[in-house]
Amino acid sequence: MIKRVLVYLAIAGFTLPLFAQKSGITAKDLKDYVYFLASDSLKGRKPGTAEMNVAAKYILEHFKTAGLKPLAENGFQYFDIVIDVTLGSENKLSLDSYDAAFRKDFIPLAFSSSGEVKANVVFAGYGFDLDLDSLKWSDYSGIDVKGKWVMIFRADPELDKTDSKFIPFSDARSKVLTAKDKGAAGVLLVTPRGLDKDDKLMAVVVENNEVTSGIPVVNIRHEVADRILAAKGMSADSLEHLITARQKPNSFETGMLFSGKVDVVQKHAKTANVIALLEGSDNVLRDEYLVVGGHYDHLGFGGPGSGSRVPDTNAIHNGADDNASGTAMVMELAKALGPQKSKLKRSILFIAFSGEEMGLLGSKYFVNNPPVDLKKIKAMFNFDMVGRFDKEKNSISISGTGTSAEGDSILKVFEKGLPFMVTHSPDGYGPSDHASFYSSNIPVFFFTTGVHMDYHTPADDADKLDYKAEKKIGDFSAALIADVDNLNKDLTFKESGKKENTGRSGRRLKVTLGIMPDFAGSEKKGLRVDGVTKDGPAYKGGMLKGDIIISVHGMKVENIYDYMARLNKLKAGMTVNVEVLRNGKVEILIIQL
Repeated sequence: MIKRVLVYLAIAGFTLPLFAQKSGITAKDLKDYVYFLASDSLKGRKPGTAEMNVAAKYILEHFKTAGLKPLAENGFQYFDIVIDVTLGSENKLSLDSYDAAFRKDFIPLAFSSSGEVKANVVFAGYGFDLDLDSLKWSDYSGIDVKGKWVMIFRADPELDKTDSKFIPFSDARSKVLTAKDKGAAGVLLVTPRGLDKDDKLMAVVVENNEVTSGIPVVNIRHEVADRILAAKGMSADSLEHLITARQKPNSFETGMLFSGKVDVVQKHAKTANVIALLEGSDNVLRDEYLVVGGHYDHLGFGGPGSGSRVPDTNAIHNGADDNASGTAMVMELAKALGPQKSKLKRSILFIAFSGEEMGLLGSKYFVNNPPVDLKKIKAMFNFDMVGRFDKEKNSISISGTGTSAEGDSILKVFEKGLPFMVTHSPDGYGPSDHASFYSSNIPVFFFTTGVHMDYHTPADDADKLDYKAEKKIGDFSAALIADVDNLNKDLTFKESGKKENTGRSGRRLKVTLGIMPDFAGSEKKGLRVDGVTKDGPAYKGGMLKGDIIISVHGMKVENIYDYMARLNKLKAGMTVNVEVLRNGKVEILIIQL
């Protein structure tokens, strides 16, 4: 086998690395870059902030110094993001002569749509409508909620069970979608005592996504709920006890007319990928590209919804390893390869991505709006968390090795003589920016030294990184990138691993179509398909990359949240119809799950 590999590499123009040669990468430079990017002065590099702009300019200046040419808008590829949700001055709820107090008695949810509703209230238990083999429960049986407020409990009636079958359906978005499907004009969410005995109002958690619910959604306290239920001689507490004790729905018309106005304002901002070009020297191959990238954003001050592992702590999350270390590596690789321009055949795009922590937003934007022909990009090298080298394991991980026919073979040759081991993982999909390129059928190599206990906490600081070890990884990477750049033949793309992710909160969906959805939500009237797994259900049913899913089994899909909720209601083995928009026309696909 090894002889066959060497024959191929020789034909392709592959040269074995000389690790004794110096790449020009230094531990001091890596340390300097990380200490600046992960300094308190940059306040956690949150996209949309002035400090993030400082980081972007800092990176671009180093690209220029390395001899690179800025692309896009003078090196910055701008795109819009949602950075905050504010509650306006027009939030009001009233019942007869009673006016509820904003922020004391009620609060809209961050994903609520703005709007005004004056209608009767229907109590619909926990808001479920489930008809599965293992779980049958409908809070909507025998009631009509069209054009009305629906009042429902949060969570589920089995809060004492960690393995409750209700868990996949108990999040607020799923319940709101069900109410909307039934024709509800608005939703009133009540917190059961079993979830929070103090009945505190829900926090306004920003999801960094502009997808809203389509109807007003308000969290009300028990005092407001009890006023609505009083005419029936009931209270929120008594209904919670009744439903959980009987383990059966109890829904009814309250007969109460309720007025509400919701005013939720999304705050948008611009952020940017930093992009610069190192042009190749070959008259033909210079029009092909490699991408060397890593994200430079982090979590700011943390807090609920930020991704912090200590969301109750409001403190600067410096993100030294995640991912100042990867950004520093990209900067050093630019410095190392820049002087080698005359020896490189293909061009190299060096990119610092923004919005990775918000859902790979920057890399998704890049592949959807590339400044060069995307089909000319032949490989992507991604560096994310490469600074915390575990000396006991003495290894780094490279994922995506199966996304090209040659990936594993090339690495095995390069690993000879390394002062550390390299662990191969074939999957192209993963929780970092290379996934966006893999979904576009581009071979990827994802470098990381792994996760640690300081990950996504304020403790991820610059003094904890091993810069000497990172320099060695950089030497290896520079040699690898240079030789892949100089191959006479392109890497051969292969699909390797799934192209879809697990469900929210790490839950795996019971069924999948076998697609990689557009998690960035760039499509506004459906869910765009960014990748289709070969031989998966969608593939066999004729789904294509670029299709926009608008309906699953007769259930409307407008965004990623709708899609997840719809799949949760289906069963393996079912044959379903999926409506997609393809080139502006509706196509109906028949897919067996």
